[in-house]
Amino acid sequence: MFNTTLKPLLLSATLLATALITSLSSQAQSTTNNLHDSWNALLNKHVVAINHNHSTEVDYAAIKREHAQLKTYLDSLTAVTQSEFDAWEKPKQLAFLINAYNAWTVELILTKYPDLKSIKDLGSFFSSPWSKEFVPLLGKTRSLDDIEHGLIRGSGKYNDPRIHFAVNCASIGCPALREEAFTATELESQLQQQTVRFLSDTTRNMAQENTLNISSIFKWYGDDFEQGFNGANTLQQFFLQYSDALKLVPAQQKALRNNDMKVKFLDYSWDLNVRQ
Repeated sequence: MFNTTLKPLLLSATLLATALITSLSSQAQSTTNNLHDSWNALLNKHVVAINHNHSTEVDYAAIKREHAQLKTYLDSLTAVTQSEFDAWEKPKQLAFLINAYNAWTVELILTKYPDLKSIKDLGSFFSSPWSKEFVPLLGKTRSLDDIEHGLIRGSGKYNDPRIHFAVNCASIGCPALREEAFTATELESQLQQQTVRFLSDTTRNMAQENTLNISSIFKWYGDDFEQGFNGANTLQQFFLQYSDALKLVPAQQKALRNNDMKVKFLDYSWDLNVRQ
């Protein structure tokens, strides 16, 4: 027969174990939530909106003075193991990868700043700066290309073309480096805001009569916008989802829907997005 005197002891042990598990879970969640705080602080201080909030400039000199803080953040990203990453929900994974790409891009710029005018100055005739393997992430030394085209685009897990308005290549032609870190809880709204922010910039995307002038991003990565995101299986269908941002009048929307609107890809500026 079960000894009733043991019941209080078992109950106490159970409650203690439950409290311990809850505490450890909360600590782990807090650590994850705080992972991008230092990066967020750097962005808040040193990234400034320009061009009616469509673009941003980066104070690389100021970040270089606070390089220790950036290095600490990068080290915290490196400390995340593949198994930890795999256990996260997709929004947390994607926010992590976008932040890693952007932060390591800034780190790459700082290796030569101020003695460069473009990120392309960090490459050579035989290799691009994006192919350099210098990022210790998820157990491997990776390139920026590996993060964007392998882990984000090539994984098949995320299928969200709006990432092209979130990852930043340190260039004027690139969508704005966001003034805050991406987070799991805010990722959907952040991606949407970045998309509208870029598409509504008439210096890089603009409809003129029967011609839609758009960034070369849509030429380089056009296939990503035709993979069924929100039902868009063509580039035109994707643009129609953002008719307001592109300021398309009804006649232009109809022409775009019927594939009767010309599409022209604009030149892309690789000049550094540095704070003037």
